[in-house]
Amino acid sequence: MPRYEYRCRTCGDTFELSRPMAESSDPAACPAGHDDTVKLLSAVAVGGSAASSSAPAPSGGGGGCCGGGCCG
Repeated sequence: MPRYEYRCRTCGDTFELSRPMAESSDPAACPAGHDDTVKLLSAVAVGGSAASSSAPAPSGGGGGCCGGGCCG
C-alpha cells in the first residue's frame, strides 16, 4: 500500500499515512487531531538492476547535452 506525506496547517507537523491510491486525496487528520492538512508532493525514484544492466553504456562520441559538448 502506498505511503503519502501530509502537513498540518494548524501545528506544522508532517506525517505519513499508508492508504489506497483511491483515498490519497481524501482528508487526513494529523496525529494531534487537527483537520486542516495538505498532501505533500513526493518524488519517487524507481529503478532496478534489470533496467540498468540491459541499457548500453554511453560512449564518449557525443549525443546528450553534456556528452555532446553543447553545454559549453
